[in-house]
This record gives sequence, structure tokens and C-alpha cells, in this order.
Amino acid sequence: MIILNRREIELLIDLPKMAKAVEEAYLSASTGKVKLPPVGHIAFPDLSADCHIKYGHLDGQANFVIKVATGFPQNSEKGQPTGNGLVLVMSALTGEVCALLHDEMLLTDVRTGLGGAIASRTLARSDAKKFLIVGTGSQVRWQIEAHKTLMPQLTHFELWGRNTERAHQAVSKVLNIGEVLVATDLKQAVQKADVIVTATGSTQPVIRSGWVKDGAHITAIGADAPGKQELDVELVARAECLVVDLVSQCVDHGEVFHAISSQLVDQSRLVEIGQVLENPTLGRVNDTQVTIADLTGIAAQDIAISNALLDLLNN
Repeated sequence: MIILNRREIELLIDLPKMAKAVEEAYLSASTGKVKLPPVGHIAFPDLSADCHIKYGHLDGQANFVIKVATGFPQNSEKGQPTGNGLVLVMSALTGEVCALLHDEMLLTDVRTGLGGAIASRTLARSDAKKFLIVGTGSQVRWQIEAHKTLMPQLTHFELWGRNTERAHQAVSKVLNIGEVLVATDLKQAVQKADVIVTATGSTQPVIRSGWVKDGAHITAIGADAPGKQELDVELVARAECLVVDLVSQCVDHGEVFHAISSQLVDQSRLVEIGQVLENPTLGRVNDTQVTIADLTGIAAQDIAISNALLDLLNN
């Protein structure tokens, strides 16, 4: 059995190669080639914390994957990591444990960053230059680095967070990008941005429809559990192209859940990212559309990045 810790895993990270695996996972999920049981979720409301259990099997692959990831935001006050977890890679032929990846949330962070960048690359305008990320957690590094890797045309990076000190700390962890500015006014930053990524644990809308310019793209990744919300429902309804990673999951607890519950969006409008990758005409069709990708995170990504990591280890 292979056992890798976070440091060993980080040394193997290869964003371009892993991006290909995550993109293939989206395609497989939308064509029914992945067994994806419902997400397990344990809430710890007194701590505003939770635990996700995601698992699945890609048809024809020798392994299946079980991923456990926790989010305890109050840990930041104690100087401890807010996310933790591990990944089990198990044989689909014998049931034995093939690998224990004690990644402490790293693989989840990387695949989430790549998933966000794949969605933005697929849906944003080809001339998009200005990127804004909202949030100060671990996704700052991975969303920025993944977007720069997959969308080299991006030249201007900004970050906004409620806590300015934490925003500057988050920026300092971004590697090989150049300058990342800390925005002081969220509304003004949104008004300028071509690509916006929301990566918070908010339970109330952070981005308002009136702030977003025509032609902008938004990738929302924070609503990965019931009760979370980053976009106001009018903004979701305004989007002329509304893409999700998995319909069944997003209508349960994604951004689109709130818009559907408010009767502003019909589920029939939703298109999965895998479908757009297969047929780009289902995505953006002009430069004035507002496009939104609502990503709740799917086990297919965990399968893909875990197997990609093991391939990198063996090659």
C-alpha cells in the first residue's frame, strides 16, 4: 500500500497534467460513466464547521476513491489549518486499500482550483484580462495559479476579503504569478472584473447582480453544502448561460438551489460543464452574456486527481 503525506503529495503536483484529468472527469460525469452516490455531510453548526464525504467509481477503472474533507473555519483563530482530510484509493477488483493519501485537504484544494479554472476558461470571453477572487482561504492560491495556468491571457489579478490582514496573507502564498492586488472596495472590484471567482463560506449573498458588468463570467465555488450562498438570486437568474458541475447536486445545495427555490430559475435551464466541454455551443455564444458556473465539487474530480497523482508518482 502506498502512503503519502501532504509534503510528498505537494512535490508531485503538476497543474497542466492534472487539469486534463479533471476535464476528462467532468466529461465522464455528464455522460453517465461515473458512479457518484450522494455526498455525505456532517454539520457542526456551533462551530460553523462541516465534513464532506465524497466517493465514486469511474467505469472501467481499476480503482475507486473515498475522500473525507473537513472545514473548521474557527481554526484560523488558533493558528491551525481550517481544512483537513484524506483520500483512500481502493481496488475496484479486490476491495483492498491501494493508497492512503493524507493530503490534509491539498488534493481537494488543487482539484477545486483546476475545476474553477476549467469552468472559467470554457465560459469566459476570450479577451478576458481582469480576474477577481473573493475570499481569503486556501483557494486563493490554487484558483489564481490554476487560472493563470489555463488562461494565460489574464494579466490583472485582484483579491477582496472582509479581513484585510488575512487578504494580504493569502496573496503572499500565491506563487509565480507576479503582483496580486488587494482590493478595498468589493463593488468597484466586481464592476471592473472580467472573471470573478467566489470562494467563501458565506451563508448570505456577497455579490449583487447590479455590480456585475455585461460579458462577465462568475465561477462560484463556495456553496458546497446546504445553507451556503455567495450570489444573490437575481444575479443567478440574470445569467444567460447557467452551468453546473452536477445538476442533481447543485439543485440540492448550490447557488442554483436558492434561485430555483425563489422560483426565478427553472431547472431546465441548467447545463453541466461536461456537456459544454463536449458541445461548446451550449456555453457562451456572445461577448455580452453574463455566464455563471455553479460548482459544488463532485467525486469525479477526486477520482481523477487521485489517479493522476499516482500516475505522476509511477512515471
